[in-house]
Amino acid sequence: MDWLYVLMPISGVTVFWPGLVILGVGVGIIGGFFGMGGAWMVTPGLNILGFPMAFAIGTDIAHMAGKSLISTMRHGRFGNVDYRLGFIMLVGTVVGFEIGAQMIMWLERLGKVELYVRWMYVVLLILIAWMIFSDVAKKRKKEREARAAGMEEDKLATGIEWHKTLHKIRIPPVIHFKAAGFYCSAWLPIFISFFTGWLAGILGIGGGLIRMPALIYFIGCPTHIAVGTDLFEVMISGLYGAATYTFKGRTELVAALIMLIGAAMGAQIGTVATKYIKGYGIRIAFGVAVIGCCISIIMKLIPNYIAWTKAAMDTASTVLILGLVAALSVYIFIKMLQGAREEITVKKGKT
Repeated sequence: MDWLYVLMPISGVTVFWPGLVILGVGVGIIGGFFGMGGAWMVTPGLNILGFPMAFAIGTDIAHMAGKSLISTMRHGRFGNVDYRLGFIMLVGTVVGFEIGAQMIMWLERLGKVELYVRWMYVVLLILIAWMIFSDVAKKRKKEREARAAGMEEDKLATGIEWHKTLHKIRIPPVIHFKAAGFYCSAWLPIFISFFTGWLAGILGIGGGLIRMPALIYFIGCPTHIAVGTDLFEVMISGLYGAATYTFKGRTELVAALIMLIGAAMGAQIGTVATKYIKGYGIRIAFGVAVIGCCISIIMKLIPNYIAWTKAAMDTASTVLILGLVAALSVYIFIKMLQGAREEITVKKGKT
């Protein structure tokens, strides 16, 4: 079965190449659907497949940049991108990313990058999952209370509404973001983008893992606008990050190209699917993905404390991360087909 493995020329590791294809296609679909590069799954996935963490980060960022460009163009045609908001957030994204990348180089010199980055992923994923499902629970509570009072449900109501408090902070300049449909201080998206850019540089993500929830809960974007605008940001930070990590010699371009071929096709499916699955349908699916990814990383951490579990945990984490990517991709693809079928039926009924 040697033909299933390929030697990576820069990192010197031998990798199961079908795993790269599965990650590429699946994360292309998932990234286009959730509005992010999918690095929150790919970086751990590459690490699980055998890449050292620094190479997993650099390789994923290179793959992510090209895929996000394709998804952003597609979302732009649907009117899902607030370009004014995206350009303002670039300021914080670029500065934060460079600081995070420098910290990774420092941790690598200390020999602590694998352990620290994995634990940061675990903590971050747990916090995001809690935020998403708290939002869903509060949203459903509001719906039940409205029905009990005999009132009509507010379709635009959300569970967590932190953005309403933050919008009251009117530090000049205050800008109208037309596509997203709100006014706020320009400093709010700049601060959010700096924090997400910093985490992007450390964790090897385009920032989408936290930027998409941040756009919804802290800035107040509708979900579909948050998806498109986030992808625009992922594209920019990804292009900058790819150049940064390639210059530092931590990008495995062969693996990036293998994944990008599949991701380019998958991104088209994921982007079209957002036309048929809106709002809380996207958020719930995202929460499930976050939990599954978190479990796979914990599996990789267990052998650090219980050495004899290494072989079993390596296999289980690989199966889980690839299975999660495949299952989510199939779910999104089926939902897209169902939505397209219903749309065609409605159009035929009108003619």
